[in-house]
Amino acid sequence: MIKKLISVFLILATCLSIAGCGNTGTQGSSSGGNAPQGSGYKIAIYTNTVSQNEEEFRSAQQAQKKYPDIIVTQTMPDNFMKEQETLIANAVALVADKNVKALIMNQAVPGAAAAFEKIRQQRPDVLLIAITPAEQDVIGDKADIVIQADELSMGYKMVEQAKKFGAKTFVHYSFPRHMSYPLLARRRDILKQECEKAGIKFVDATAPDPTGDAGLPGAQQFIIEDIPRKVAEYGKDTVFFSTNCGMQEPLIKTALEQGAMVVQQCCPSPFHGYPGALGINIPPDKAGDVDYVIEQIKAKIAEKGGTGRFSTWPIPAGMLFTAAAVEYAKLYAEGKLASRNDPEAFKKCLQEVAGDTKIEISNYVEVGADGKEIKHDNYYMVLSDYITF
Repeated sequence: MIKKLISVFLILATCLSIAGCGNTGTQGSSSGGNAPQGSGYKIAIYTNTVSQNEEEFRSAQQAQKKYPDIIVTQTMPDNFMKEQETLIANAVALVADKNVKALIMNQAVPGAAAAFEKIRQQRPDVLLIAITPAEQDVIGDKADIVIQADELSMGYKMVEQAKKFGAKTFVHYSFPRHMSYPLLARRRDILKQECEKAGIKFVDATAPDPTGDAGLPGAQQFIIEDIPRKVAEYGKDTVFFSTNCGMQEPLIKTALEQGAMVVQQCCPSPFHGYPGALGINIPPDKAGDVDYVIEQIKAKIAEKGGTGRFSTWPIPAGMLFTAAAVEYAKLYAEGKLASRNDPEAFKKCLQEVAGDTKIEISNYVEVGADGKEIKHDNYYMVLSDYITF
């Protein structure tokens, strides 16, 4: 059984506390990297809205509940692709207060790099943390710390899990905007390659972009209608995966109804899509108990005959990253980091927030146009193993 990952957790709209890395002891030497000193500081968190990604939104709320005198929050426009000026203006406004010493952006959607560049010009002292960035090829030069689930390793892990499930087909839903993200495109290629090796048919399916004319409802309706068509064509031993957060709930629900499979969501977590898809209501005294939530998911999946065909990470990635980023930002604001990018301090924050769950932390290695590998020391990739329901 999995123990509680964080002392208390959020499930859907329920607000609970997340325990962080804490500030007992100094991480490295005291004042490197232009780290500001003294109390009275603030940390800004800029997130998606509930409709785009509830975990990210709630993670900011939870940080604010834990540190009410420190955390300030803001949500980005739902249609951030068409409202880039607003996206950037809101980010800059968050650091207008000179007491704000760090900005955490989760997700760092398109426009984050431009926002960070503007902030650098006006507030070079502010620590900038990008979580799950879209502009993966440039964000490392704009942010001090970048945090992302290890998308590339997921390509191998998902196919391994699909093979364990006995899958015969793997359907990958995405759209051109997401496939313009280097890591997502490389992961798609890895999935295709590994599926071929494993004897699994790979289907590259195009879904509507939730930021397009039909919006998120249109993208969700497409998933609801398309999964039955795919099951009719390829059979029930088909894994369904989408690169978009807003599609996870209808994807899980419809795949279960159709007798198909899901190895993980785009942002793997027991809280991402599963409770809403399965109609799970968590009582207040159990909302922070990850083991309890997992057992409820297992029971609901078993009711519909899906046992052994659904899985995810045993830890909410989006919430983990915000919580660890807050603790790291606090160390920076208190002058307790050796530099803006202090690997040991960052890894300690991440692992302490993760609790008993074993995670692997590595640096992003980019493959240049000349084929040479470029290691990004401030770009951290995080990987966990699966729990099967």
